[in-house]
Order: sequence, then structure tokens, then C-alpha cells
Amino acid sequence: MRGTDMAKQQMNIKIKKGEQFPVTIQRIGINGEGVGYFQKQVVFVPGALPGEEVIVEATDIHPTYAEAKIKRIRKRSPNRIKPPCPLYDQCGGCQLQHLAYEAQLEAKRDIVIQALRRHARRLDVDKLDIRPTIGMDNPWHYRNKSQFQVGMKEGKVLAGLYGLNSHRLIDLSECRVQHPQTTRVTNIVKTILQDLHIPIYNERTRMGVVRTIVARVGFHTGDIQLVLVTATKDIPRKELLIEEIRRRLPEVKSIVQNINGEKTSLIFGDETEVLAGDEYIQETLGDLSFELSARAFFQLNPLQTVKLYDEVKKAAALTGTERIVDAYCGVGTIGLWLARDAKEVRGMDTIPEAIEDAQNNAKKHGFTNTHYVVGKAEYWLPKWVNEGWKPDVIIVDPPRVGCDRALLETILHVRPKTVVYVSCNPSSLARDLDALAAQYRVDYIQPVDMFPHTAHVEAVAKLTLQF
Repeated sequence: MRGTDMAKQQMNIKIKKGEQFPVTIQRIGINGEGVGYFQKQVVFVPGALPGEEVIVEATDIHPTYAEAKIKRIRKRSPNRIKPPCPLYDQCGGCQLQHLAYEAQLEAKRDIVIQALRRHARRLDVDKLDIRPTIGMDNPWHYRNKSQFQVGMKEGKVLAGLYGLNSHRLIDLSECRVQHPQTTRVTNIVKTILQDLHIPIYNERTRMGVVRTIVARVGFHTGDIQLVLVTATKDIPRKELLIEEIRRRLPEVKSIVQNINGEKTSLIFGDETEVLAGDEYIQETLGDLSFELSARAFFQLNPLQTVKLYDEVKKAAALTGTERIVDAYCGVGTIGLWLARDAKEVRGMDTIPEAIEDAQNNAKKHGFTNTHYVVGKAEYWLPKWVNEGWKPDVIIVDPPRVGCDRALLETILHVRPKTVVYVSCNPSSLARDLDALAAQYRVDYIQPVDMFPHTAHVEAVAKLTLQF
């Protein structure tokens, strides 16, 4: 936006920093904050809930909106509950623990609707079939993997997440959304690091060794993998460290070191070494099993993943004769979920290791109707069509930024009968549906709650060629 436009909009903001005023909250925003209006200005209020009347204090003024904090709740929502986590207000890992779970599911459906209203100009949102959010029977302890930063405070080893809007490490000796085994492993490893005086990495001085403790558990196999991310290849007293981990945590099947000496917010570096045990742990989804190496991507909520993939299968409506393209295929999970009911599945990804994993997973399960290649869909799709192979169904499961513009244009050119869009970001979903609406009808959108108590919402959209 140009500076003059910014200045004009800034002049429209009548609210001043530090000012206190009443706000009625209309809805939940995409980051889990309450959204209301004061003198026709949008105000974002973390912790406020729809229907609440709150007295707030402005904390930040932006060109088109203001941020504020609650000073007093004048009218409480009947859906407001006490967060069960004692560190909820400090941690920031969850945003909606103070909202009853059924109301969370309603709010997540509304987040999808609001994103469509904002970004999908071609669609009549009021006429769309946007279904109730699919939730969990027990929305706790669902995460199969933890990645906790390590630090020191007053001579004590900490492991957890950085606090909300700060760089203060919050020690998480218990977490209500993590699988209990990942928490147990992390706590015992903290104790071992403390006992053996293993140097802990300091981000400010860039001295020390251990940066992050990563623990992953197979929900259905019970296999546990421990990854120590270190700033240096050498770990003081490494053999003793491995010995103590194996003695105190005999259930850990894979002990791995990943080296990341860079000044970066990324967890993993490029070099990985198995210190003890197996290179992989096993996990199953339905009747499919997967080998998970330390850096392999896998859905963080296996129980909901089955529901999500079943919705993909339902949207694809396979009869056994369809040719399917699985764009952004990763290690092949979605394509393999559909392969038994399809004539052929072809997948692509830009990461060679992911394609290798996809090929191995297909071979392990005995699929002969799958084909995986390295590269982008916008390259392979036209090539295959020119060779006489045209897909009936395209599945897209893009990263948060959404589909590449070139891929959307390729889909519109190739014109498969059905597109199934798996989204982890309602805003990019809305933008991409708007682009595809030039030729496709949106049959329905099915939100799925993959991360209870957070503001994240996944969705499966079914599109049918109509023009």
C-alpha cells in the first residue's frame, strides 16, 4: 500500500493508544482473538469471546485496525470456561482453551465463512454448503510430536515454548494437548541433561550445545523417537548421555541427533545421525503403516487425520475407474488412502526425499497403480495430458500460502471433473476457490478440527467442473 493511502487510513483511526473504551465482540478472528468495533473501527481483543461486552485498553494502533487488551468483562459469554492449563495465559500455544469445545467448533466454521466473505468475490457465500466442523470425542492429548526449545534459568534446565509475544521460555513440564508420552520423555531428558551437565545452547551468546528436544510417539504402535537438536556435532559425555537415556527411557526405540548451528528460527539442520536404536519408528493410519524418520513430516493428530482423509475419499467419490493426481503429495499418505478405490494415482512433490518415501510406502503396501515423481504439478500435468493421460480427480493439499498460481492456471487448463482441496488456512483456501470458481462449482466445504483449543482449522472442499 502506498504511503499516502496509509496516511489517509491512519487519519481514520480515532482510537489512541492507552485509551479505554467498551467493545461488543462479534466473532472470533483467524488468530483466535475476539473481533469487535468501536466508532466503526475494527478492534482485535485477545481472550474476548463472541457476545461479550468488554472494557478494553488500546495497546497498538495500526492503519486499518487497533489491538486492545481486556480490562473488565461487563457481560460474559455463557461459553466462557476456565482454561484447564495453568500456563494457558503465558504459553500462547493454545488460543481457545477459555471457550467451550462445542463453541470452538462453531467458531472455526465461522472463521472459514469470514475468510470466504473477505477473499472469494466470485462466490455467493450465503448459498454455499459449509458444514458443521468435525470435532474430537476427546479433544486433549492429541499431538503426537513435541518440539520444545531448551534453555537455562537459575541453573535449571528448561524445555518448552516461548511465551506469547515474548522471547521468554515457558517451561512446560505438563501440556494438555501433547500425548503424555512425549511430555514424559521430554521431562526425563531434561533431568538427564541437568545431571550430566550437558551444555545448553544460549541464543544470545550462541554458546552451548543442546537447542531443542523433539519427542514423537506412534499413537497406534507405541513407538517413541527422541531427537536432540544440537548446535555442534560434538556432544560432551555423549556415550554416557546415550547410556542414561536408554537406561531411564527403555521404551525409546530411536535416539537421533540433528545438527543445526545456524542462527535461525528453523528447528532442524541438514545433518542427522542415529545415535542408538532404529532410524525409523512405525505409525499406522487405518490399515496403512508408515516409517517415520526424524525429519519426516507426518500429521500431528493421527486420530483426526483418519477423519480428514475419509472426507477426502468421500469428496473424491471414487468408483474404481478414476485417474487421480495427488499434488503436493509429500510421503504419499492421501494418495495411498485413495489408491485401493482408484484406477491409478500419480503424485508429485518438489522434495526428492518425500518422493522416495512415497515410492517406498506404496511398494511396502503392495500398490501397483501408483506413480510418484519429483517436480511441480504445473510441469507434470500438461506433460501427461499431452501424452494422453488426463486425470479425473485432482487432490491439492498445499502449504499455508495456498496453491501456486501456476498450478491453479494449470488445473483450469487441464479441467479434471473433480478437484478436492485440502486446506490448512481458510484465507488461502478462499483465494484459491475464488480463482477456480471461473470454471468450478463449490459443492461443499467440510471444516475439520485437527488442533482443538487453537485457532487453526482445516477444511476439505469439493469442486465440480461446470463450465
